[in-house]
Amino acid sequence: MSPSSRLPFRPRSLRSNLGLCGLLLAFAGCDGRPTQALPPPDAGACLSSACSTPDGGTPPEGSAGRVRIAAYNVHRLFDTVCDTGSCGGSNYEELPTQEQFEQQAERLARAITALNAEVVLLEEVETQASLDELQRRTPGFGHAQLGEIHTAASVDVAVLSKHPIIDVRRHRERYIYRPDGSATRFSRELLEVHLNVSGAEVIVFAAHFRSKVDDDPGRRIAEATVSREIVTDVAKAFPDALVVLGGDLNDVPGSEALNQMELDGALLRVSSDRPVTEIWTYVYSNQRQAIDHLYLAPAGGAYVAGSFRVAREGNGYGGSDHGAVMADFFLGPASLGNP
Repeated sequence: MSPSSRLPFRPRSLRSNLGLCGLLLAFAGCDGRPTQALPPPDAGACLSSACSTPDGGTPPEGSAGRVRIAAYNVHRLFDTVCDTGSCGGSNYEELPTQEQFEQQAERLARAITALNAEVVLLEEVETQASLDELQRRTPGFGHAQLGEIHTAASVDVAVLSKHPIIDVRRHRERYIYRPDGSATRFSRELLEVHLNVSGAEVIVFAAHFRSKVDDDPGRRIAEATVSREIVTDVAKAFPDALVVLGGDLNDVPGSEALNQMELDGALLRVSSDRPVTEIWTYVYSNQRQAIDHLYLAPAGGAYVAGSFRVAREGNGYGGSDHGAVMADFFLGPASLGNP
């Protein structure tokens, strides 16, 4: 799985088959793809401070053999330093005041805490300072890792965890190939983080695939195809581990990209056991779209059937324009209590 430093002469061609009180889950698709029209609002997951108990059942934290993993696009958590030299207004890089930065981090931290998750995969975190501010405001999350790609004003992936990090691997330097054979790389880091959860190994991948703004669908298909290869290879190398990929994949079930993720049953999209009206995470052109996902690899862990939820407040969550997705998993055999 080491990245190749040079382009081979003949690129591989890509196969192209394939909660807690009445808050709404929404999600922005940047999609342009036809999706279902807005049905009547579903109950969603009530995950705000106004709710007394979650609707997802007993939280797994502290329960033998189980862990809750979430993925959440926090929507442009920029710090107070202008890295590009062109900030604010119509420029891409925002430049919040210290007060605005702290307010955004506090609102997001409250939303993350309400998920009752033990591991949270994040998207659109600009810098280490952004992640540090968020971690400082989320009690219990003593471990964090940023997938920085080191370009000015990049909004990167990250992992927040209540459990120790034992290894970190990165995959963005690897060449990947569109269906037409042209070479590219992951648009953000594909961040692989190994955790020790109650004596069991949990391996999570934080992903954020190519947006549909100025779309490059071939790049997203390439990201999905190679992500599937990397995740399944890791699952084979760590057969007792729970292996989960999650994040903003910028595509919907049945799309070419997600078909690549699920090719020949390689990865399980855990939301597939929930009604389509319940899994949307973003709203684009008045259409609800499911573009944030959690995938399970065939290894030592297992999905707790029916536990997938989306946390919503209106059309987003915690001030973001995305809902947060979460699910419960049984740990691998190294953890006591795993059935």
